[in-house]
Amino acid sequence: MDSLTTDFIKTREIHFCNVKPVSNDAREALRLLLDSPGIEKIRTLNDNCIQISYDIRQVTLQVLEAALVEVGFHLDNSLPIKIKRSLFYYTEETQLMNLGYQHDQASSTLDIFVNCYNQRKHGCRDERPEYLRHYS
Repeated sequence: MDSLTTDFIKTREIHFCNVKPVSNDAREALRLLLDSPGIEKIRTLNDNCIQISYDIRQVTLQVLEAALVEVGFHLDNSLPIKIKRSLFYYTEETQLMNLGYQHDQASSTLDIFVNCYNQRKHGCRDERPEYLRHYS
């Protein structure tokens, strides 16, 4: 990777607040975000924290965390984490604006939700082969 590309790759930690003692939010979040667009690398550090590397031209930390909250994860909201989070949001958006990148937050969030939806087991899937679905 050239130096310009590496300027857009950010590595951050996302901390969770496990409401249920038996839950492992970090592992579940890793599974949901694994194939999302813009994600370079992701790994769990412990039951309450993941480390994620992503390309801010495709997705920002704010979008990732908003998507996780939307699907039911509880983020750690202690004061030091909230301060870091706000600083990261601001610096990423400022960097994108200074370089002329327009970031479509709605599109990025939608891509993450579609990826999460496709990974879940649910009864809304048509099990018939493609050629039988359009048979008249």
